[in-house]
Amino acid sequence: QWLKDLGMNNSQVARAISTLPQLFGYSLDNNCNPKLCMLRKRGFTDSQIAGVLSRFPQILSYSSNRLTHRMGILADQGRLTDTSLVSVMSLTDVKLAKRFA
Repeated sequence: QWLKDLGMNNSQVARAISTLPQLFGYSLDNNCNPKLCMLRKRGFTDSQIAGVLSRFPQILSYSSNRLTHRMGILADQGRLTDTSLVSVMSLTDVKLAKRFA
C-alpha cells in the first residue's frame, strides 16, 4: 500500500516488487519513510519518487548515507534529477569520483 500511496499504479508496484521482493521485509519506519523524507527534502515530488522506485526500487536497499552523499554530489553539480539519481546509485565510490572529478 505504501507504494500505491506514492501514486504508483498496479503495474509499477508489480515491477518494483518483482525486481526487489525484499521490499516486503523493509521497515516503513526505519527505512522507507526516512528515505522518502530525504528525497522530498531535496525537492522530489511523490510522482518523481514513484518513478524512481518503479525504475530502481533498489534505491531503498542502499544506506541513507549513500543516498545523501550521492544526492549531495549531484546537487553540487546542479544535476540532481530523478534520472541522474537512478544512474549514480549503483556506482562504486571510485566510479562516482571519476565521473564527477
